[in-house]
Amino acid sequence: MRELVDLATAREKVDHGALETLRAELDRIDAEFLAALGARVAVCRRIAYYKREHAVPMMQPHRIGVVQQRAARFGEANGLDLTFMKQLYDLIIGETCRIEDLIISPLNTADSSDGSAA
Repeated sequence: MRELVDLATAREKVDHGALETLRAELDRIDAEFLAALGARVAVCRRIAYYKREHAVPMMQPHRIGVVQQRAARFGEANGLDLTFMKQLYDLIIGETCRIEDLIISPLNTADSSDGSAA
């Protein structure tokens, strides 16, 4: 009986080690994801400054459609729920539109008004 307990304990330690390894991999991927999201927002800020300097309207519905369609294709190709992908990109696009609006708005002409929360 003691051998079975020892075997179960050993298996649990091995499984726990595998779980920790997988969690570490997930943490690394999360850091990459957040860095990519930060880079995306930084580019959106640069786009907003360009739009402001060249009097381009903030809202570009066609561009939003292109981004949403690309996300949907990615979701389909990777077995992700299309509603999830739409909601995810609605959130991302909503936040970048908010930031662009802060930058482009005539009330925010100072370069320090970059829409960041920092």
